[in-house]
Amino acid sequence: MSETFDEATTLKRRTFVAASTAVAGLPLLNSDRLPTATAAAAPAPADRLSTVRLTVNGEQRTARVDNRTSLLDLLREHLDLPGTKKGCDQGACGACTVLVDDRRVNACLTLAVMHQGAHVTTIEGLARGEQLHPLQQAFIDHDGLQCGYCTPGQVMSGVACIAEGHTGSRAEIREWMSGNLCRCGAYTNIVSAIEQTAKEA
Repeated sequence: MSETFDEATTLKRRTFVAASTAVAGLPLLNSDRLPTATAAAAPAPADRLSTVRLTVNGEQRTARVDNRTSLLDLLREHLDLPGTKKGCDQGACGACTVLVDDRRVNACLTLAVMHQGAHVTTIEGLARGEQLHPLQQAFIDHDGLQCGYCTPGQVMSGVACIAEGHTGSRAEIREWMSGNLCRCGAYTNIVSAIEQTAKEA
């Protein structure tokens, strides 16, 4: 009885794995066909590299990167500015929002090579020494952050929202900040922080 049960279970498992693989359209893994660590780490060919020069937080910066490098990865991986966060990496959450020539941009959706000569402002460039930007201070005053992961993108988008003049009402602020998600749900306090800063500007 136990032998029959074990054979039946094994058969079901094999059938399940085979069916799942077929549905997903994936071949079963073959270790001989997997890329080696050396192949995965191979540098990009020279014809796929570009030198990008831009001004970041008021400082001239230069980096040689793969043409496929996003602005987000340029900032984080090449220029050592990790304040801009990588959230969804699909432009849906706004955690990577920066200002490019004073316009808010999802840094994960744009290539670094597209911004040759641009002026980029990240969260690291808002404060003046020990003095926080008014919106950064307002986020603290209104408890507009919890885990803090989305906060850099929220603040950068909020700075643009104020500069664009979209602060006529709390509803308008919510509408123009809707591209920035807060998984902790601090939206009411974020709106209050932007509203206060806009009134004091």
